[in-house]
Amino acid sequence: MNTPGHNLPRVLGLWDIVGIVVGGVIGSGIFLVPSSIAAGVKAPLLMLAVWVVGGALSFFGALSFAELGASMPEAGGMYIYLRESYGPMISFLFGWTLFLVIDSGAIATLAVAFSSKYLTHFFALSPLGQKLVSVAVILFLMGVNYLGTRWGANLQNVLTVIKFGALVGICAVIFLFGKGNAANFVTPSTKGMSGMLGPFGIALVACLWAYKGWESATYSAGETKNPQRNVPLGLFIGMGLVIVLYLAANLAYLWVLPTSAIASSTRVAADAMNSAIGPIAASFISFIILFSILGAANQNVLCSPRVYFAMAKDGLFFKKIADVHPKFLTPHISILAIGVWSIILSLSGTFEQLFTYVVFGQWIFFGLTVGSVLILRRKRPDMPRPYKTWGYPVTPIVFILAALYISINSVINQFGNAMAGLGIILLGLPFYLFWKKKSGRTV
Repeated sequence: MNTPGHNLPRVLGLWDIVGIVVGGVIGSGIFLVPSSIAAGVKAPLLMLAVWVVGGALSFFGALSFAELGASMPEAGGMYIYLRESYGPMISFLFGWTLFLVIDSGAIATLAVAFSSKYLTHFFALSPLGQKLVSVAVILFLMGVNYLGTRWGANLQNVLTVIKFGALVGICAVIFLFGKGNAANFVTPSTKGMSGMLGPFGIALVACLWAYKGWESATYSAGETKNPQRNVPLGLFIGMGLVIVLYLAANLAYLWVLPTSAIASSTRVAADAMNSAIGPIAASFISFIILFSILGAANQNVLCSPRVYFAMAKDGLFFKKIADVHPKFLTPHISILAIGVWSIILSLSGTFEQLFTYVVFGQWIFFGLTVGSVLILRRKRPDMPRPYKTWGYPVTPIVFILAALYISINSVINQFGNAMAGLGIILLGLPFYLFWKKKSGRTV
């Protein structure tokens, strides 16, 4: 028997939020993105500058999300902030896109990468076997999170510790045993690279995707103990750890590989490790990436169902999505819904294309959410704010401009994909009108 209308219990502590942030951000990006960034900017100092600027911009976004999360510590995160700032239509379109493509596509992408790109390094799998493993990964994550938020958080924490520790170990091994060359940090120089503003911006887009994932911690604010303290602090500690680790990894890569080698590498982490420990590096890196992917996927299954749960509580999604399991106290129908849809996408083979469609749309929602800090300061000046955004209004405005740049860049360079993404988002309008009428909402 399902029990509708119950609130979710607060079972997450500070280090659970840190685990959600670190484990969600560190996926496969730090193993893949450095190559494209190096290929774009060519100079090591510019390459490192991209990671510093990307980290700073992401941290600016986290500063604003922290104020919103501490002020409105409810399940749903961004959905709640968008609703309170712009009304239910914008927030619904965010939740709709999150369910239909963004998080479901991410789960599908990660599950397929787990089975087809990295597990096959150790086991020969037929195409059918790869699909079965992808489905099994999603079912496993669904099952763990269905049984309890504490179970999902514990799994997230274990996977985060493993991959964070492994990345620290990788950096240490490369610096200690790799045949390094300090000249790689400054050669080639930035002299004569006057036309690098465009390539730097393109590289920054890729870098911000490698940093993405921290926002999901706010989805679980309604299940966080002392959220006024733990949501902001968890975001700050988590992002601080990620930024330091990402910079350390790039410095390690540069210690043993010149920028040109990083740019041409398809497995930069494995190539860097190979200089230190030999051919076993490829197997070690593939093994670590398996844990890394699993942690990123688990973060989506752990956090994103809270958005659909909040939508359903507002009467703007299927009513059963708002049910809370009477024993496990989880939004179990919401977890099942995103899991089943992710499995369908993983089997359809269309998820990667769908995912690219909504790149620009997702950053529009990021920019609007950070804009909520500015709007709510005026709209609801008396709202309790246990934490206020550091550097206000400069830090939120800088992040909004960055989000706007990414969206415009996507429209200019991938016009077809951007318009398809806009179509996916706007496809939610008739569904919004249907649920609005059904729930009797007047706005």
